[in-house]
Amino acid sequence: MVESQIRARGVSDERVLAAMCKVPRHLFAGPGNEDQAYEDYPLPIGEGQTISQPYIVAEMTQALALGTGDRVLEIGTGSGYQAAVLSEIAGRVYTVERNPVLFERARKLFRQLGIESLETRLSDGTLGFPEEAPFDAVLVTAGSPSVPKALVAQLGPGGRLVIPVGDQYFQELIKLTRSEHGIRESRMGGVRFVKLIGEQGWRE
Repeated sequence: MVESQIRARGVSDERVLAAMCKVPRHLFAGPGNEDQAYEDYPLPIGEGQTISQPYIVAEMTQALALGTGDRVLEIGTGSGYQAAVLSEIAGRVYTVERNPVLFERARKLFRQLGIESLETRLSDGTLGFPEEAPFDAVLVTAGSPSVPKALVAQLGPGGRLVIPVGDQYFQELIKLTRSEHGIRESRMGGVRFVKLIGEQGWRE
């Protein structure tokens, strides 16, 4: 998976590649999907949600340009796979999920794998995790009609935010970087994610 689907398509951050090699994706892929877990496409995990394709996970992780001591906020725990990958690179990961079924399932997997650098919360992810802000990086794993202001506000100096923005059928990956001169935006190409539901996202 890592060599043919990720490195071959331009992901070159060795820390990201090593993390993708280490995290057992089949454990997160959902019942009945284990034999497809390492193919390069998303898979349903129940509750109307999906686990993203491996390449997109790697591309978004690389875009965060993480350091080993960075504090990262992930919005949309889902299966827990993306958070597990982030935890292999960053110093501390905070992940927020609004669906209680997925939240408990992911927490169980995190405990099973002995991931200790990860804190979970059952809440509206569009509001972030203000008690633990500021963050060095924020990653949103669902498509939003706009960038939630709460998440931008929780970025620290030099902080990076990667989020899919668009309508409910198609989004564009956007990266925001905070500097002393303000917020710089760059675009990373088209994607398709499930909707980001919440006060500052799509209404349920």
